[in-house]
Order: sequence, then C-alpha cells, then structure tokens
Amino acid sequence: MYKIVDARAVGLNIKQFTIEAPRIARKQRPGQFLILRLHEKGERIPLTIKGSDPEAGTVTIVAQAVGKTTSMLNCLEAGDSIMDMVGPLGRPSEVEKFGTVAILAGSVGTAMALPTAKALKEAGNHVVFIEGARSREMVVFEDEVRVASTETYIMTDDGTYGEQGLVTKKLNQLLAEGRKIDFVLAVGPVPMMRAVAQITTPLGIRTMVSLNSIMVDGTGMCGGCRVLLGTESRFACVDGPEFDASKVNFEVLMQRNTMYREKECLSMKEFEAHREEELAQMRAEIAAKEEEVARLRAELAAEETHYA
Repeated sequence: MYKIVDARAVGLNIKQFTIEAPRIARKQRPGQFLILRLHEKGERIPLTIKGSDPEAGTVTIVAQAVGKTTSMLNCLEAGDSIMDMVGPLGRPSEVEKFGTVAILAGSVGTAMALPTAKALKEAGNHVVFIEGARSREMVVFEDEVRVASTETYIMTDDGTYGEQGLVTKKLNQLLAEGRKIDFVLAVGPVPMMRAVAQITTPLGIRTMVSLNSIMVDGTGMCGGCRVLLGTESRFACVDGPEFDASKVNFEVLMQRNTMYREKECLSMKEFEAHREEELAQMRAEIAAKEEEVARLRAELAAEETHYA
C-alpha cells in the first residue's frame, strides 16, 4: 500500500498527490514515470513523476481526470492509499549543456516537463518555457515554471490569461525574431507535439517529445506502448518515454491511442452512474489489504522475537 500524504487541486480537473514511496523517491530522475493500480481489478496507468523527496521518502504525481481511473484517483484524499505503484520506469531525460533550450508543455504536461526544465537550467542552459492551456483555469504550476526557467511565456487558447494562441505560435515568433534555439522538448497532447516537430524538423533543431502511449506492464513485454520511429519499432516504457521528434510517426501513435476509446467511454459512464459505490468498494478492498499486511508483519515480528 502507498499512503497519500497530501492531495490538492491545482487546476480544472487536475490534482496533485504526494505519496509515500521511499524506494521510488531514492531512484527517480527527470523524465521518468511510474505505473499505478488503484485496486485489485483496476487498470494500470502510467503517470510522470513531477518530483521526489528522498529524505521524506515521497514522490509527487499529477493527474488530470479524463477517464475512469484518473477520475477515481482524483477522488482520493490525504489518508487514502493506492494499492500498487512501480517505478521509476523509463529512461531519464537527456540533460546536458545545449545552449538555449525551449520547453513546450500543454497544461498537465507542465508537471512532466518541470523536473527536466530544472535539471537543464542547473546544467547551465538558457531555458525558455512555453506553457499552454485551454483557459486560465488550466494553467498550472506557473510559479514553479518561472523558477525553473530563464524566460517564461503563458499561452491560452481563449486568451483568458497570458497571450492568446497555441504554444507553437510563440515558438514561431521566437524563431522569426532570429532567436537561436539549440534544443527543444515538447510534452503534451500528441497533435501539439506533432505540430512542434513540423516546425523544428525542417530547421534541423534537435527536438525530443515525451510520448504518452498506452501502457500496461511497463517492462516492454506487453507491446501496448509500441511506437514507430521511421521503419523501426520501439517501446515507450523501456526505450522512452522521450524520443527524437523527427523520427516519430505521430499518425500511427494517434491511431493506437484511440484503439480503446469506445470502451473507455463506456467504462467512464458506468463509473459516473455508480461513483460512490465503486469508491467505497475500492477503499474497503484497500483497508482489507492493509489489515492483512499488518497481520503478516506482526507474525513475522513475533517469529523474529521467538528465534532471537
């Protein structure tokens, strides 16, 4: 069991959790993620690790409620527990002194990009962070973004905060002004990352994208997270999640990500119709598991005392 020590809303349908996970906290590096499961019959979902505190033994994750599992997760509060978590998974972000780095993140993707932005700035880069969101209510972690970057730009689709337009609008503006950008990291919706690649690839700007493909086991065994790089297949869980944007086949990625859309919608409708019952059942199941673990630990302690 993994105890939630803090849970807070940070944006529209977006929630941040600090969770006790000392082993993950000790090993986590920027760009890595974890996979969690809320209950015995729940699906396994990947979530990027926003940060960790090795001394406190905690990790921080951020979830946007878009499907059943993330909606259930965002119903949890401090004191609740998550049944399973495994991590850190994936390869860490590439961090070195590139020069001027542009980071483009879409709303909750900001949480994914923050650790890498901090690391790149500490490595001596000039970090330009462009955060995009649909509206003011979905702009998250602005204060942290400003600390982690050298320049910060906030873009909203409806113009309710910052500048109106997409993150690619600001990237094009900077390039049109003659700004030299040596490295780009894009994190967010697939159409946004594809649009960034369409801008930077012809200019020869090295660009990495963090792919949010479907995952199950996180070890490369199930093949669910397969991505196509040119004519070669890779697995986002073990070879990524970050890949060279100029090689990613975004069309295939989008097709794979919509494979279970109909089932996801049906599952979400079922959850909305029985929300309280499912949450109560999940909490009861976890409580029973915690009691079982406590009993086993007590038996083990008794045996150790007996043979001491």
